[in-house]
Amino acid sequence: MNLEHANAALFAAMALAQGEIENATKASTNPHFKSRYADLAEVLNTIRPVFSKHGLAIMQSVMAEHQLVTVMTTITHKEGGYLTSSLACTAPTTKVQDLGSMVTYLRRYSAAALAGISQED
Repeated sequence: MNLEHANAALFAAMALAQGEIENATKASTNPHFKSRYADLAEVLNTIRPVFSKHGLAIMQSVMAEHQLVTVMTTITHKEGGYLTSSLACTAPTTKVQDLGSMVTYLRRYSAAALAGISQED
């Protein structure tokens, strides 16, 4: 995590937001593993309203070099501070559908980790 551009206002807003954010609900089902999980939409729908209330936004970008896929997650504050974190994984194949699935996983895990949430039933 890079905190070089973080400031007191960002940390204060993050503290307030994390005091209000609830964990994401496991509303999706993985038929292969017969398990339930919170999908990317659920994670973002859990985070965004509370972040917005406190002047925070979450942005995610994707970079790929050969089979290494990296998701860069940035949390910004309305007063200008921001923090970034990256999460990378090597793709098992070069099929676009496999890469898309991996990007979704990386985005979901990264967003949840930076917001300080988990998944619950």
